[in-house]
Amino acid sequence: MNPFLTRTCAALALTLSLPLAAAPALMHSQFLPPDDLTLRTETPDQQQLLQVTEYAVVVGNQRQSNQQPIPVTSPLVIRLKGKSLNKGAAISQVVLNFDAESKSLKKPVYDDKSKTLTLSYPVAQYRVIVDLLRNDTVYVQFLSYANGHIWADLHTGSVRAR
Repeated sequence: MNPFLTRTCAALALTLSLPLAAAPALMHSQFLPPDDLTLRTETPDQQQLLQVTEYAVVVGNQRQSNQQPIPVTSPLVIRLKGKSLNKGAAISQVVLNFDAESKSLKKPVYDDKSKTLTLSYPVAQYRVIVDLLRNDTVYVQFLSYANGHIWADLHTGSVRAR
């Protein structure tokens, strides 16, 4: 038999044996941590990927004078805006809340109506995040799965060491 024909038939057989509806690869999946608990084995129901193009820091101060003792709060928030990078992504902004008092953080929440992703971080992460925003291209990634698992992160692209 002709060797060229044999190779062509083998390549065709291999191609046809691949799943027809193969799921598209996740964008930026290289930035996900190992899935030791196998929570991300399925294709995500939703992926939002945003490249940050601008940010604003808001340090609030409020005092509710009708309560005793008078509580004084000073919320620390960073608002991120940018451009969606994946097909079907509709995210328009990300709100980062910093909490100094809670023992556990709130889960990431994506509000479809306002197109806003809200993430909570311990206040100790504030300096790290501002440093990233000042010095690197930053991406925000949000994945949600049918099993209820949610992953969200801020990450840079690959950066060469100096």
